[in-house]
Amino acid sequence: MWTEIAQAISQATGEKFAIAQTKSVNGGCINQSYQVSSNNAEYFVKLNDASQVEMFAAEALGLKQMYATQTITVPQPICYGTAANSSYIILQWLDLGGGNNSQSYQEMGRQLAAMHREGTSQRFGWEGNNTIGSTPQINIWTDSWADFFAEHRIGYQLKLAKRRGGSFPDTNKVINAVRNKLAARQPEASLVHGDLWSGNAAIATDGSPVILDPATYYGDRETDVAMTELFGGFPTAFYNGYNQVWQLDSGYQQRKSIYNLYHVLNHFNLFGGGYANQAKRIIGQIIS
Repeated sequence: MWTEIAQAISQATGEKFAIAQTKSVNGGCINQSYQVSSNNAEYFVKLNDASQVEMFAAEALGLKQMYATQTITVPQPICYGTAANSSYIILQWLDLGGGNNSQSYQEMGRQLAAMHREGTSQRFGWEGNNTIGSTPQINIWTDSWADFFAEHRIGYQLKLAKRRGGSFPDTNKVINAVRNKLAARQPEASLVHGDLWSGNAAIATDGSPVILDPATYYGDRETDVAMTELFGGFPTAFYNGYNQVWQLDSGYQQRKSIYNLYHVLNHFNLFGGGYANQAKRIIGQIIS
């Protein structure tokens, strides 16, 4: 397998690459992650079952689109494919670990806002479906943001949750409540990261902000900002930086919980446990 991966890197870069060292590294709970290096180059490799190659194809496309905005650092995709029984994606190696400094996080906020401004579409959705974690993410092109989020985000996750045995209010009732809450919201369709929690954001050793592991689509920019607040929040400097470039709209604080319901339901579908109660609390606020 590693020989095939080395050949794929050589073909993609046009430079001979022979693996001298393979080192297991942290890279989330869904994939196996490695640093592979030769005498003069190194790359980040993620592996999964061969059936998941389309997940990596979608990740590569999302990273290319984010990179094309020329606003914030993302690992550039080199290539993806299958080898033996595995699928893989090869990414640019970035030296992370620059620490939690306010200047870098303020710049991350600025650069994220710039990405939201630069990457736009006429409709909400994406070129194809992708994944949020390992859950399918439905990205059917839709003219109305309220329809898109109610049906393809909350509605889809609720259907999965009920199959998993979750006991939630009637799906149609929740969909209609979300649609009504967002009815007056027709934002610009911005290119969003889609899964922006602290584990998918980092500071490089040179102080540059980095975002990675996207679940990209065109949606309300507030969904990215909302998720940064879901699991402990980013440093205050991040939000200051974001608002310096593009002030959040009035009503964000009310919409935030609706947007984060998507991720709470997804965590229930992935991990179960106490996420059900958290989802029920948010749903109760929405339908009350």
